[in-house]
Amino acid sequence: MKSQLLRAERQPDILVVDDTPANLELLTEILKSNGYKVRPVTGGASALQAARSAPPDLILLDINMPGMNGYEVCMRLKADGPLKGVPVLFISALGDKADKVTAFQCGGVDYITKPFWVDEVLARVKTHLRLRQLQLEVETHNARLEETVRIRTREITEARDQLAEANERLAILDKAKSDFLSLISHELRTPLNGLFGITDLILNECRSLPSMEAICGHFNSSRDKILTIVADSLLLTQINVEAERFAQAPTSLSLALLNAKERSLEFARSYNVDIGPFPIVTELVIGEPELLSKALEALLETGVRFSKPGSVMNLFFSPSESGVLLIIETTGRLISKELIPQFFDVLAIGEAIVPGGDLGLRPAVAERIIALFGGSVTVENLDPNGIRLNVRLKSAS
Repeated sequence: MKSQLLRAERQPDILVVDDTPANLELLTEILKSNGYKVRPVTGGASALQAARSAPPDLILLDINMPGMNGYEVCMRLKADGPLKGVPVLFISALGDKADKVTAFQCGGVDYITKPFWVDEVLARVKTHLRLRQLQLEVETHNARLEETVRIRTREITEARDQLAEANERLAILDKAKSDFLSLISHELRTPLNGLFGITDLILNECRSLPSMEAICGHFNSSRDKILTIVADSLLLTQINVEAERFAQAPTSLSLALLNAKERSLEFARSYNVDIGPFPIVTELVIGEPELLSKALEALLETGVRFSKPGSVMNLFFSPSESGVLLIIETTGRLISKELIPQFFDVLAIGEAIVPGGDLGLRPAVAERIIALFGGSVTVENLDPNGIRLNVRLKSAS
């Protein structure tokens, strides 16, 4: 295709076929004097051989020739892949309409009757050379488009395959997480109950020892933390696997906040942190009372962990576009910037980023519950020190 276009941009190459030497000489002289490269041949077989050796830009073809007439030559040209696009102009003494129809049926693009008018020949040659050039340009453009489409299709296919592979890996990872959480929640509960029961018996027998009060306090704290992780693991597994089983209905945000605060007070006191007064909330949100309370409790405890001793954790409320916005603000510690995007991911933050150990599953539990009811929760750092938890809940109205 490229070579054809280059030829169209140079001196046009015209193959002239006529068995009459005088006519052939005249046409050759006319075309050469007007800047065309001309290859004259005197028969049909010679014309086919010349065209196949070097495809011309245009062919002027006589009809009445011995051996192989112009109609047959044209049909053979049109049956040849590399030559079928070359325009053929019949130039003949046959002036009958039937002859012209046959010429066009064979694949000719034009018909000039002898004796011809020189200006007419030149005009038609120029017109069909220009049309041929435009045709080649269109074909080249289409070929480029097809190549572009092919490349884009290949890129899309590769990207789709990569995405499918990534999704498969994510599915495997999610299943591994669910299996791990299920293992914690189901398989560890029985042996832990036995372990805790035996430890309680041992500690009760030794309560008279001077140091046992501190030991019992440490044991109770560790036991409560383990039981919380087990309960959170079971809840996360249920949400991931059986989300549809949790009912969604209009729920009092005020009541859910009250329950969450009551459950978090002892935890906050252990960190010497006060939970500020609740804002007045009358709106109903989409949720389930117990689950929503658990989510808010987990967020309050998370906020406490980032509060400095002696500080007050404040809560604010404001309407949002599709529901309500609850804000929990703390004064104390910050979150590393690189950890903020994965703050609510399960098992994403393994290291301790606050005193007293890692965050466990509490942020993930809260985020999953809020998302289950069509809401969202985000975290950001405050200036100078502290964090803000933005809890968006879907309105029930």
